[in-house]
Amino acid sequence: MLAPFSRILLCYDGTPEGQRALRCGAMLARQLQAETHLLSIMDTTCWSNGFGVLASASFEMDERDARKTLEEGIVRLHAWGVSAQGHFEVGSAVEHIARLAHAIHADLIVLGHQPQGVFARWWTGENHAGLLDRVPCRVLFEVADSLVD
Repeated sequence: MLAPFSRILLCYDGTPEGQRALRCGAMLARQLQAETHLLSIMDTTCWSNGFGVLASASFEMDERDARKTLEEGIVRLHAWGVSAQGHFEVGSAVEHIARLAHAIHADLIVLGHQPQGVFARWWTGENHAGLLDRVPCRVLFEVADSLVD
């Protein structure tokens, strides 16, 4: 019998909601022995036009932090007994999650959500519900109210 989810995409941003989603996704991936991918995105949709010296320095710091978040996620997954391929992208979170989900033929996407948090902007403005309309699989949202380690 085939597992219902053989390829799982975990989206991780280091927030408490992201940590909870990572743990949930890791436990599911381990139990199902699913191929696991971890995606960290430096979402640039909030950056303004016209980069100055300060904006460039801030961009580099944000990119470094996002890459560190990906490394942290991989370490956590390994500690929980899950091997994952890491992916890092810069740009629109909705676009990159959808693109990677299609590319790896994901059966499930797991991500954290807080109504007023980082992921909230994905559901507002021109990208309202854009992710759900663009992915070929199910999406599991974890909502956290406390830190998970």
